[in-house]
Amino acid sequence: MILFGQVLPGQPVTILGLKEAVGAGVTPVREAIRRLTAEGALETLGNRRICVPELSARRIDEIYFARFAIEPKMADLAATRATEADITRLEALDRKVDQAIETGNIEAYLESNFRFHFALYDLSGTPILRKIATSLWLQFGPSHRVVSGRFGTSNLPDMHSETIDALRRRDSTATARAIEGDLQQGLDLMRQALGV
Repeated sequence: MILFGQVLPGQPVTILGLKEAVGAGVTPVREAIRRLTAEGALETLGNRRICVPELSARRIDEIYFARFAIEPKMADLAATRATEADITRLEALDRKVDQAIETGNIEAYLESNFRFHFALYDLSGTPILRKIATSLWLQFGPSHRVVSGRFGTSNLPDMHSETIDALRRRDSTATARAIEGDLQQGLDLMRQALGV
């Protein structure tokens, strides 16, 4: 829900609301809220209220600083380990991204874009970095939804073809550069959409 922006920045979150939305009991929902708050995907306000944080310019810069530090490195490592079957799977995931862009389906874009990136990052064999990347994605996911809504899917970053081409050539430097380009496009659009 939070990762794909179904709960928007500034929107309050309640235990009861989440319980109904995900069909889970109170205890698992409380634990999820605690964990998401620890990861920075939720924040506690006065009166024990919880909401999705709105991203400031400083927070966006900090999140993207971390993303630029680890995601291209994971892509670089993935290029050294990717098999033909892995590349075929990434191509299938990228087709879903392309289809979502073509049809203007923001929800499908957000989900398929995440799946593409993390299928690539999983190839790096770096579970600690993957966990950090997941935390970062949780923090900017709701704002990514806002960006998608403002610009539509046709303007969203997608340097996945360049990434796949670099993987096919076993060019780890080009794979990392393609992911850097994808991140930079996303950062530029986020700053523009949020006016920061």
